[in-house]
Order: sequence, then structure tokens, then C-alpha cells
Amino acid sequence: MNRAEEPYTVKEALLFSQRMAQLSKALWKSIEKDWQQWIKPYDLNINEHHILWIAYQLNGASISEIAKFGVMHVSTAFNFSKKLEERGYLEFSKKLNDKRNTYIQLTRKGEEVFLEILESYDPSRNAVLKGAQPLHQLYGKFPEIVEMMSIIRHIYGDDFMEIFEKSFSNIENEFISEEGKMKKKEEAKESGELIEMAKPLEPIKN
Repeated sequence: MNRAEEPYTVKEALLFSQRMAQLSKALWKSIEKDWQQWIKPYDLNINEHHILWIAYQLNGASISEIAKFGVMHVSTAFNFSKKLEERGYLEFSKKLNDKRNTYIQLTRKGEEVFLEILESYDPSRNAVLKGAQPLHQLYGKFPEIVEMMSIIRHIYGDDFMEIFEKSFSNIENEFISEEGKMKKKEEAKESGELIEMAKPLEPIKN
């Protein structure tokens, strides 16, 4: 039985797949360097920081969810989660209705360090961001990479992309930029209230 003819040639397929492979490799090399430099002061590796990110966005997650959405092996997710637990950043638990899966939750200390890392983000030290700046200057916004997200959706599924979108919508809704730093809205509000309270009282006019 002959295979149904694809709407593209083998040559087109090869060129596309290899362009994606080589561009992705070059892009990841830069992303990896930037990411490692960002979290270096906190003695974390990329997998550990990614686990903190997912646990924060999901408000707790199973090890299998961490592995899936962190695109890592289950044993990798478990081992690095244990290291984070040893440092007091995560706590492990089991659900009464689900004894098979192990769940992790950020501790107060873990949430504090996650927010501190977020606040320490420095755009001037991000090579990928610098590379995208000409496009921002041209179009007034950063690339939305819709085509790439479509490819990822068809590889990893809708639920992966739902968590992906949720994680960034949470950042967009819960945080603001203030004085060149990322801050949670509650903290920014409290800071504003303290400044307001510190203002000297105006003299009462007769």
C-alpha cells in the first residue's frame, strides 16, 4: 500500500526540520547562559528554578505534572524537588484520594525566594531580549511567537499549552513593574501606603 503523498517534499521537510533544530540549539545556548546567570546568586540550577516556577504557578503540583510541564524526566523532577525540600523551599505530601502520586507545594521560604528571584530579573543582562529589541522598535511589541506555540501545542498537547499560558497570565495579572523591578501587586500597594503614611501632615488652614 502506497503512503499518501504529503503536501510537501522530502527536501522541504528536511530543510524545515534542520532549520528548526539548528536555530533552537543556538537560541537555547543563549537562553541557558542567561538563565544560569540570573539564578546563580541563589545557588539554583535551571531545573530547580523551573520546578519552583511551576509549583508557584500551579499552587502545588504532582511530580508527574512537574516532569510534564518542566519537560524533564520524572526521576529528574523528583530528585531536584528533594534537593529543594532539603533547603526548605518545598514540602512533599500525599492526597487522601490519590496515594499513588507525590505532590509538592512551595513553603513560605520557597515562595519568598521565588519572588526575590523574580524581582532580581535584569533585562539588560538578557541576550535574547536584546536580540528581539529591533523587532520591538519596529512593531512596538515583542514577537508573540504564535507559530512556535502552535508547533509546541501539536507536540505536547492542549493541556501543556494551557499551563504555559496560565503561568504567564499569572505573572501579568499579579505583578507590576515598579522602578525597574518586578513586584507583586500587594507588595507594591503596601509600599505605596507606607510612602503615603510617611508624608508630613499639611498644616490646617484657618
